[in-house]
Amino acid sequence: MSIVFSALVAVFVGFAASVAVILSAAQTLGATAGQTVSWIAALAVATAISSAWLSWRYRLPMICAWSTPGAALIAAASGFDMASAVGAFLLAAVLMMLTAAFRPLGRLIERIPMPVASAMLAGVIFRFVVAVFDEMRLSPALVLPLLAVFLVARLITPFLGVIAALLAGIAISFAGGLAQWPAGGLALTGLEFVTPRFDIAAMLGIGVPLYLVTMAAQNLPGFAVLRAAGYGPPTAPALFVTGLTSLVTAPFGAHMTNMAAISASICTGGDTHPDPKQRWKAGVVYGALWLTVAGFAGLLIALVLAMPKALIVAVAGLGLVGSLTGALAQAMSSDRERFAAVVAFAVAASSLSLFGIGSAFWSLIAGLVVLTLDFAAGRLRSRS
Repeated sequence: MSIVFSALVAVFVGFAASVAVILSAAQTLGATAGQTVSWIAALAVATAISSAWLSWRYRLPMICAWSTPGAALIAAASGFDMASAVGAFLLAAVLMMLTAAFRPLGRLIERIPMPVASAMLAGVIFRFVVAVFDEMRLSPALVLPLLAVFLVARLITPFLGVIAALLAGIAISFAGGLAQWPAGGLALTGLEFVTPRFDIAAMLGIGVPLYLVTMAAQNLPGFAVLRAAGYGPPTAPALFVTGLTSLVTAPFGAHMTNMAAISASICTGGDTHPDPKQRWKAGVVYGALWLTVAGFAGLLIALVLAMPKALIVAVAGLGLVGSLTGALAQAMSSDRERFAAVVAFAVAASSLSLFGIGSAFWSLIAGLVVLTLDFAAGRLRSRS
């Protein structure tokens, strides 16, 4: 029962803490109601298959999830539709598989300075966190109680804060008559195929940053959680499997599946099972539960969409506070790279768009250019 309970908590945390970010991304791309349901359902299926297969195959609690920072990056983009976004999702999935297949590519990605990559992520997430306080100005009676619940609940455990805020927001919305069910409702579930369009601007503005953010903010911490729990994760097979499931589900709207960190920490500790060799079963149960989420994706999204806009924005922002904290800490960790990281952060947090390519890509370019100039200047000063 402890295995089942740990898997259930991990699924609930993974869904409740970040579904609002997915809905924001879907809205940005102009996704229809059917495409939004398909997006969530396809992500749930990819998460289920990757987790169950990897856990069973390697007898390790290999817990996967969707890329929440990646969804935030998509939601911050502009000028793209679902067709061009799906083309970008396919590119990101292929890059992930190539990273698993060709070690030199993995080493090249690892050479990108972590402060610059983290600053790019922090800049993207920053907009969502700031939006919490923008909504507080418009709907103080709803957002202020959510913030209070979040701050108190996180003292118990970090991931409980967002869940408690969401549940409190739902209760306040229904009690205050703020909840409104979508006209016509949503289907129980369904997968809707989106024909991809391979647009250069989308592939550079969404696809490449999505791949980099997922590697830096999701996969690397996910593997670190497993190593901290005493396991030796098979990194290349894990990257290949998550990349493959992402490739198969991308035409149905799923943006990226990857190794989980927070959800994995729930299923890899002693509370899951006293015997570390038995904890792999939590990954299989976790996968089965995600298939259940896929089956009821329409109803779950209908419940979330029934809530007022202020609740969705506030929960999405609060759910990304932890990611913003970690990204800023990593971005500012090195004196030598701090200035470049600040430049990258500022560009990513802006609404910059050049040649149809969004700020996330230019943030990375700007950070690397500044870092290169600083390095060259340092070499010249040392020679003189």
